[in-house]
Amino acid sequence: MGQVLGCIQVEQSTVAITETFGKFDEVLEPGCHCLPWCFGKQAAGFLSLRVQQLDVRCETKTKDNVFVNVVASIQYRALADKAQDAFYKLSNTRAQIQSYVFDVIRASVPKLDLDSVFEQKNDIAKAVEEELEKAMSHYGFEIVQTLIVDIEPDEHVKRAMNEINAAARLRVAANEKAEAEKILQIKRAEGDAESKYLAGLGVARQRQAIVDGLRDSVLAFSVNVPGTTSKDVMDMVLVTQYFDTMKEIGASSKSNSVFIPHGPGAVRDIASQIRDGLLQGRTIE
Repeated sequence: MGQVLGCIQVEQSTVAITETFGKFDEVLEPGCHCLPWCFGKQAAGFLSLRVQQLDVRCETKTKDNVFVNVVASIQYRALADKAQDAFYKLSNTRAQIQSYVFDVIRASVPKLDLDSVFEQKNDIAKAVEEELEKAMSHYGFEIVQTLIVDIEPDEHVKRAMNEINAAARLRVAANEKAEAEKILQIKRAEGDAESKYLAGLGVARQRQAIVDGLRDSVLAFSVNVPGTTSKDVMDMVLVTQYFDTMKEIGASSKSNSVFIPHGPGAVRDIASQIRDGLLQGRTIE
């Protein structure tokens, strides 16, 4: 109905290109406009000013002869002040952008190894954006953003890279495990040495306490019982300890059989041995 009355409506973020008898006339902003068709005016078309996105997949080869698929995402839009150029100069904008992307990627990637392609994908994206900006500005388009969103090597190459990575991680894990076991063994040895050292200190203190107690007992007995010698007191103490030990061995339900010489002479021999051992220990200390 609007066309019959010579009126058209231009949507937001869109401009209309008008012609008079086939020649460019003007660019119409969003809103309602009158185009008297009887004077040869008509709308040649509409041009969107929204940001558009084009995904380009390009297959190329790296410096180390690995074929990869590089996916670039191009975000672009037409400029309102250059709407005439954007509408008339290019018949297929997306194909033109795709050709420039192919050209830049296939010129940049073959100079890099596969690992460098992954590391320098931002540099590749920047090179594509600069080339597109320089070329498309003449046609009334602005390049908003260029991104390298994916780099896909051949499936066999990906599998080999994963195996290399897995082997490296297994090697690191083995080294860490060996280091942990080494630390455990060192700590266990240090703990064992410390335990034995403390046990030795305990035994030494125990023996020292026994010697001190025996000395005090001998001195007290000698004072209270005149005429006795230190040797008599020591013999009596040793015999008492001997019978106490025999009693404990017999009373224990879990003890094994112990065969030792027993008799008056054996008691005297045992007392002599214990006394000599204690005296030698005191001499060494």
